Parts: sequence; C-alpha cells; structure tokens
Amino acid sequence: MAAFQERPMGFFTDTSICIGCKACEVACKEWNQLQGDPAKFTADSYDNTGQLDAQNWRHVQFIEQVPDNNGVVFNPTPIAGGQAWLMMSDVCKHCKNASCMEVCPTNALMRTEYDTVYIQNDVCNGCRNCISACPYGVIGFNEEKGIAQKCTLCYDRLQGGLQPACAKACPTESIKFGYVDDLHKVADDRLANLQKQGYAKAQLYGRDEKVYGGLNAFFLLMDKPEVYKLPNAENATLPSRNNLPGYVGGVATAVVGLIAGLLAFRNGRMNSNNNNTTTPN
Repeated sequence: MAAFQERPMGFFTDTSICIGCKACEVACKEWNQLQGDPAKFTADSYDNTGQLDAQNWRHVQFIEQVPDNNGVVFNPTPIAGGQAWLMMSDVCKHCKNASCMEVCPTNALMRTEYDTVYIQNDVCNGCRNCISACPYGVIGFNEEKGIAQKCTLCYDRLQGGLQPACAKACPTESIKFGYVDDLHKVADDRLANLQKQGYAKAQLYGRDEKVYGGLNAFFLLMDKPEVYKLPNAENATLPSRNNLPGYVGGVATAVVGLIAGLLAFRNGRMNSNNNNTTTPN
C-alpha cells in the first residue's frame, strides 16, 4: 500500500460499541512483541490487564457499576440484574500539548510527521520524567531495556501504509483509525445519532482543544470522564513554564515571608536585650 499523507492521524474510540473482547490488546502485543505482565487473579473484576504500562499499550477497561442498597445504578439497564457495564479500550492519547515531551531531557520523545508522539528507544536515557508527567498513566518503564515505552500508534506500520494493529483487529470497529479531521466528522455524526436516541450523557472527550490542546486519540464516552478515570476538561490543562501570574505570586509570597522572618528576628533580639538590661530586685 502507499504510505499515508503527512497529516495528523489518530484514533476515534467509540466506547458505545466496545464489547470488551480484548482483540486490540492481543493484536498490539503480537505486532509489537510485548510479553505482557504476569497474569493476576484480582477476584473483583474482569479487567485482568489492570493498567497501561510498558507491556500493555492497549488496555480494555471494564467499568462495572453495581446497584447500591437502594437498587440504584448510574446507568440503569434491564439486564444483568440492574448492573451496568461500561467498556473502553484505552491507549496513549498522543496529546497536542504533550507533557511528556515537555519534560524529556534528551528529546527522546518526538512528534512524528503524523502528529503522533513517539519515543526513540536509542535516545531514551531511562530517567522516567515522562512517566511522572503523563496525566493518563500511559507510559511504563521496561526494566530489561532500561527505557520508557508506550503506544507508537504503530509508526512502523504507518510508514508502510498499514493501519495500526489494534484498529485492524477490532471486530466492532469501536477503534477507528484515520486522519484526525476525518475522524472528527465521524465522531460528530455518531454523537448526534446517540443523543437523538436518548443517550443524554454521551459526549466526546478530546475532540476539541479543551483537553490538553486536543487529543489525536479521542473518545466517545457514555458517561462523565471521571467514570473512565480520565481528567475532566477543567483539570486537563498543561502547566505553563511561562506562567507570569504564578511567578509574581511566588515572588510576593517569598518577599512577605522574608519580611516576616526579619521582623520576628528583630523582635527576638529586642526582647533578649531588654531581658539582659533589666535590673534585678
């Protein structure tokens, strides 16, 4: 196949049609030769992957909402005894304003010609700054290789004109791949259709610039972002290095503290002198 145009590319993940089959997880591991983490029996969820890390670049979340003592659930459903499940195939968001790129001291994290965020293994020094900076907990540390790892949006496949393995394997097309501009149109149409059907909580996450300047891997959610362990728009902002009000406030606080310290020291000296000069009875 011919290579893709050098335009922003990404994922639109429609959680309303995710069936939790984990085909995306398997395809990702097979293509990228990821061993995966040792299996653990959690006894409290079907989500045995747990989280995104160095060995799991795709993670299918199972959000199992169980009725409370009054039989109330967030999303009532007539099946499964009133229990509601939400599922979402999570992945690196390839943020427009990527905090991981901001903190990388070696520029191992780069922006590709497809506007995706890519870690250069031979440049990464294993400092783990990006792991701490990522607001989504996407990046993990490979102990054997001594480097940070995450989803590459199958950069090697893109260069050969192939779509990412996860999108190729998804049986319901919950994971849609393409040019971001085209995906926006698909997402807008899908959201409008769901809202017409009465799904009032359905919303797009990362579609616009409200979330870290926009996400190249964005989502259609069936509930609030917090339900999916995602920061909401109010909290999804990248701290600025050129924050003048913050700098002024910090300096003012330091000055006030310094003056208070000097006054306390002066008062202490004066009290000490007064005690030394007092004539005993």
